[in-house]
Amino acid sequence: MQNNTFIKEFYLVLFSVKSGYTSLTTSVFFFLYVFGVLINCSIITVISTDVQLHTPMYVFLCNLAIADIFFTTTTVPNLLYMLLSGDNTVSFIQCFSQLYFYIFAAGAEDILIFIMAYDRYVAICDPLHYQDILNRKHCILLASGTWIVGLLNSILFTIQASLMSFCHSHTIHQFFCEPKAMINIACTGSEEFYIVVYVEFLIFGFIPAMFCFTSYIKIIRVILQIKSKDGRKKAFSTCSSHLTVVIMYYMAGLCAYMMPTSESSNVLEQVLTAVDAVVTPMINPLIYSLRNKDVKSALLRLLGIHLNVKK
Repeated sequence: MQNNTFIKEFYLVLFSVKSGYTSLTTSVFFFLYVFGVLINCSIITVISTDVQLHTPMYVFLCNLAIADIFFTTTTVPNLLYMLLSGDNTVSFIQCFSQLYFYIFAAGAEDILIFIMAYDRYVAICDPLHYQDILNRKHCILLASGTWIVGLLNSILFTIQASLMSFCHSHTIHQFFCEPKAMINIACTGSEEFYIVVYVEFLIFGFIPAMFCFTSYIKIIRVILQIKSKDGRKKAFSTCSSHLTVVIMYYMAGLCAYMMPTSESSNVLEQVLTAVDAVVTPMINPLIYSLRNKDVKSALLRLLGIHLNVKK
C-alpha cells in the first residue's frame, strides 16, 4: 500500500458524462460561473458606489457577494480545465490549496449568513437600538472578523486534513478536493479528521442554522403583531430575501453533506455538491437584486436609468 508521502497527485472522478455531451456540460458550467461572477460583481459595484446602500445590511451583502465569488472560483475554473483537457489529475499541493480556499470561502459565507440574520433580527425586533448595536465600528469589526475567522479556521482544517494518509486509493469521487470525498480514501488519520469535521459542522453549520431559524420565528411573530397591513408587508419585505437565501443555503448543504456515502450515490452526491458550490452562490445575489427595490433602484441609477418608483 502507498502512504501519502509517496502520493504526488490525486485523480478526480467527474460526472458520468457521455462524450457527446462534454461540450454541453462545459458550456453549462461556464455560463453558471461567468453569470455568477458578473452578477456578484454587479452587487459589489452597486453597493460600493451608491451612498444610500451604505447600511449594515448591504455592507454584509457586499461581503457575501465577495465570498460567493471566492466559493465558485475555487472549484469551477479547474473543473472547466479538466472537462476541456481530459486531464483529471491534480497535484498534492494543488489539491490541498483548493481545499484551503474552499473551506475559507465556505466558513466566511456561513458566518456572513449568520450575521445577516442577526442584522434582520435587530432591525425588526429591536429597531430603536439598531443604530447603536450595528454602528459603523461594529460593522467593520464583524466584517473583518468574518474573514479572519475564516482564514484561521481554514488553516487549521487544511493542516489536519494533510495529516491523513491516503493509502487505499488516490481517486477522489468528486469534481474537486472535497473533504468528505477525501476522508473516504484515507487509511489513517481519518478518525481525528472526522472530529474536526463534526466540530466544524457544529460551529459553522448547526449553531448558525438554529440561530437563523429561531430569529426568523421571532421576526415573523413581531411582524404578525403589526396592525397595519402595509407595515407588515414592508417589514417582511426587508427580510424575505435573506430568509429565502438561508433556507436554500442550508437545504443544499444538508443534502450534499448528510447523504450516506455509497458507490451508487456518487453521481447524485456530485450533483448536490455542484448545486451547493456553483448554483447557490449564483442565485444568492439574484434573489437579493430581484426582491429588493433598493438594490434594483441603485442598479438602474448606476446604468443611468431613472424611473419613478412609488414609495
